[in-house]
Amino acid sequence: MRWLQFFRRVNSMDAQAARKLMDGFDGAEFNLIDVRQPKEYKAGHLPGAQLIPLGDLEKRSTELDPNLPTLVY
Repeated sequence: MRWLQFFRRVNSMDAQAARKLMDGFDGAEFNLIDVRQPKEYKAGHLPGAQLIPLGDLEKRSTELDPNLPTLVY
């Protein structure tokens, strides 16, 4: 039942905590995912962010390294 995944708890953090985490890692040590639309991504995004619109996230999740922490914005 795939819908159960939407009820799993996830960790969240504010922008300051996310910046502190990202500053402590090399860009290759975590997945940084921008879930906005392509037009928004083109207008500006965090360096190293990969565009995977929210509606595509489930089917494209195999593109992410499961062994790395993932930050989604």
